[in-house]
Amino acid sequence: MKALVYHGPNNPVFEDKPKPVIQKNTDAIVRISKTTICGTDLHILKGDVPTVVDGRILGHEGVGIIDEVGSGVSNFKKGDHVLISCITSCGRCRSCKKQMYSHCENGGWILGNTIDGTQAEFVRIPYADTSLHHIPNGLEEEALVMLSDILPTGFEVGVLNGQVRLGDIVAIVGAGPVGMAALLTAQFYTPAEIIMIDIDANRLELSKKFGATQTIDSSAGNERVIQKVMELTEGRGVDVVIEAVGIPSTFQLCQHIVKAGGHIANVGVHGKSVELHLEKLWGHNVTITTGLVDTYTIPVLLRTVQSKKLMPQQLITHYFKLSEIMKAYHTFSNAAKEKALKVIIENDL
Repeated sequence: MKALVYHGPNNPVFEDKPKPVIQKNTDAIVRISKTTICGTDLHILKGDVPTVVDGRILGHEGVGIIDEVGSGVSNFKKGDHVLISCITSCGRCRSCKKQMYSHCENGGWILGNTIDGTQAEFVRIPYADTSLHHIPNGLEEEALVMLSDILPTGFEVGVLNGQVRLGDIVAIVGAGPVGMAALLTAQFYTPAEIIMIDIDANRLELSKKFGATQTIDSSAGNERVIQKVMELTEGRGVDVVIEAVGIPSTFQLCQHIVKAGGHIANVGVHGKSVELHLEKLWGHNVTITTGLVDTYTIPVLLRTVQSKKLMPQQLITHYFKLSEIMKAYHTFSNAAKEKALKVIIENDL
């Protein structure tokens, strides 16, 4: 089969790999219908993720058709249409019993990391019964690819951890795919205002279509953003600020615009240490949360897509065939120039 394979920093190759086989009786083999590229994949290609070794097939998102199941799989059978969770969960360990599937003692984020992933014709899914989801009839595959990772990430780590409530003023720092996912799902709780902050004018304009009530161009620096937020909030700051970038300056910004009693929900992946201003925050009753996505909200999000209350296909800007995956990576890597948000890669092989 064909697959996108990591051969060290800045060296992805679309090449032939053996089709995966059942290794344990709890495995399933899924023929990928559609997949996508995540910002984490770009971090891997830069050499930022040392757990990814030479020869690894990348990707941790997708939908497909079950090709084969192990004898221990009871919830799925050959031919079932399934959504793949980016997080693999055994369902039995202490972490899984707490719904902390990202910390599963036997799984977690392993697809495209420590085992071969979804940017291929076929993928092996360990613990299939607890790591796959049935797709209801009539739902668009493109929309559901967004439920593998970014929608539950923005929802769980941003909106739920940030405790967004009715009437809140919410700021989202970063209008990339995960920030946009937080924007879409924050609206479940009817906040009074959602302020989107980013340096990309195109993404800010898109965020207005997705429900942002205010946008702030942050290219002029944090001081200008802080001033604008304070003007919008009568000097109080925001109830919830969701950090969806992962660099020191954006985390600094969050600390300056959160109000007393507010929440900072960090979603961004930080590769460098940041400065925590406890001299300012200690007396302000501010809650700071961090987290990895656990994907426990996928069933709820599936139902909201089914009822048409959530339309994640809005996040898709580009479409490619699996045979064009190198072109897809080029487009996604140059998102600002290409005006890209999320890409869909369809298995045409």
